[in-house]
Amino acid sequence: MNKKIIIGNWKMNPSSVTDAEKLFKSIKKSLVKGVDTVVCAPFPYLQSLKKIGVTQNFALGAENVHFEKEGAFTGEVSTSMLSSVGVKYCIVGHSERRAQGETDEMVAKKVLALNKIKIIPIICVGEKERDHSGFYLNTVKEQVVASLSLIPKASFKNVIVAYEPVWAIGSSALRAATPAECHEMIIFIRKCISDISNQATAHSTRIIYGGSASVEDAGAFLNFGMADGFLLGRASLNAKSFGEIIKIASINISK
Repeated sequence: MNKKIIIGNWKMNPSSVTDAEKLFKSIKKSLVKGVDTVVCAPFPYLQSLKKIGVTQNFALGAENVHFEKEGAFTGEVSTSMLSSVGVKYCIVGHSERRAQGETDEMVAKKVLALNKIKIIPIICVGEKERDHSGFYLNTVKEQVVASLSLIPKASFKNVIVAYEPVWAIGSSALRAATPAECHEMIIFIRKCISDISNQATAHSTRIIYGGSASVEDAGAFLNFGMADGFLLGRASLNAKSFGEIIKIASINISK
């Protein structure tokens, strides 16, 4: 069984470094032994949060990165910049970034750049809609294969894949995804990874659920959905909810 990991994606929140530090401290009080916890925060807050304190099981993550080492890329941040402020994880290919034009090719380059500096990529994949013919499976397969195409197969175990069904998240969500649908997609993603590496590698790669999980359904997604954890948006901005989901993950691994 892969070690559970709970990742918070703060997006463009909170509104001040004071609020960010307060939230980070509150989350830190909820840590549970045996569960990895990551906070992916906006760039301006990372250095301040590092000073509060991180551990092997409580790490900092970034919400994005550029694939070039340096240069004339106004507003962008490099992997070495992230590493210098203690970042250990980084989200790439998030649906919100893809909606702004991030392509599979760009995601692959970011994964390669992160892998070189030993920052763990959190690769987001997922379909915008579900069709009855199953073409959405091809979309997810293409994202998975392309995202991993530039790194050695031996490095697959050092990435995290976050399945985020775009149709089930955000204010325009059609409905909530079910644990059964999550289970189906995690099996499918493992098959995609197995096809380009091997079965052992596929099973050792952590695949988490990036939909709108909550305290109420987290247990079901871990137990029946077979998720190795979560990439949480809204729930990560509430220290109490975030902490409760971490505890649910710890209960799941003790069974």
